[in-house]
Amino acid sequence: MAAKSNLTNMVLVLGLTCLLCSAVLGGAYVLTKAPIDKAAEEKTKSAIAQVLPHFTDVEYNADSKYYTATDGDALVGYAIESTTVGFGGPLSLIVGVTPDGVVYNTAVLSHAETPGLGAKCTTDGKFMNQWKGFDPSVKKLSVTKDGGDVDAITASTITSRAYAAAVQNALNVFQTLQAPDAVSGATKPVEGGQDNE
Repeated sequence: MAAKSNLTNMVLVLGLTCLLCSAVLGGAYVLTKAPIDKAAEEKTKSAIAQVLPHFTDVEYNADSKYYTATDGDALVGYAIESTTVGFGGPLSLIVGVTPDGVVYNTAVLSHAETPGLGAKCTTDGKFMNQWKGFDPSVKKLSVTKDGGDVDAITASTITSRAYAAAVQNALNVFQTLQAPDAVSGATKPVEGGQDNE
């Protein structure tokens, strides 16, 4: 004979179902958290190696989200995380800045740009290469459409403007680091500094 449907039975079944689903989701989170964190750390290490010249050690400043890279006692530069809003959502970069204020290189950490258009900020060689050695004291950091020296991605001016804004934000952080009263935050070493030739 089938159980009679009543409010108590429905609440009990729904509660057990929710408990089971919560346990499965919690277990999946516990099992995947470490590999996801490790993959994110590896991606960041790779990006730092891409945006800075040869270095042997880096330290992370959590307050301003930048890495200080050194080779022995010599400062190599800073890898500064910067996020702006592009056409499709957040556009996160890491910008390598040498001690003299020149952009060594940039790398996209994440984006939500339109495939085939704004997403070309990670694949368009002409667009990406113009950031190597970009000297803001000589060039204007805005797209040519706005009177600057940055060639925009074809049909993706909004993404190009967002990319330039992210680089500018990183340079603003760099300027605060150069100020004599710059306050350094808590640092934690990032293991496995990579050589970049």
